[in-house]
Amino acid sequence: MKKSLLSLIPFLTACAGEPPQNIGMQDGRLAPCPDSPNCVSSFEDSESHGIAPLQADLDSIESVLVQMERTNIVQQRGNYLYAEFTSRLMGFVDDVEFLYDPDSGLTHVRSASRLGYSDLGANRNRIEAIRERLASQ
Repeated sequence: MKKSLLSLIPFLTACAGEPPQNIGMQDGRLAPCPDSPNCVSSFEDSESHGIAPLQADLDSIESVLVQMERTNIVQQRGNYLYAEFTSRLMGFVDDVEFLYDPDSGLTHVRSASRLGYSDLGANRNRIEAIRERLASQ
């Protein structure tokens, strides 16, 4: 039994995938979502990809993120924060970016799966959970 579980380790770590090359700001915005339905962004207008920005600054968002399980804040620089969320069962990694706009007081967000086609709504649900936690602070 132990031997069969150990043979799964390379497979499970492969679920993490490589970090995408389009992480970060591009012309003052976050990268557009791919055509696949495993991404949401406040810079997108379509029903499948669009989501409202968060009404919070990065300090408030960071205070929520550090309380969430399987979350790793990778980078925070100026008005930008990048975090990775790892799924409990298979170890899939989603990349989540936050870009604060001080003029509007809003934080734009992009949450995308590294691997696969559909995320069954996981990225949208995550952003909405963050929004609810921010509202209860």
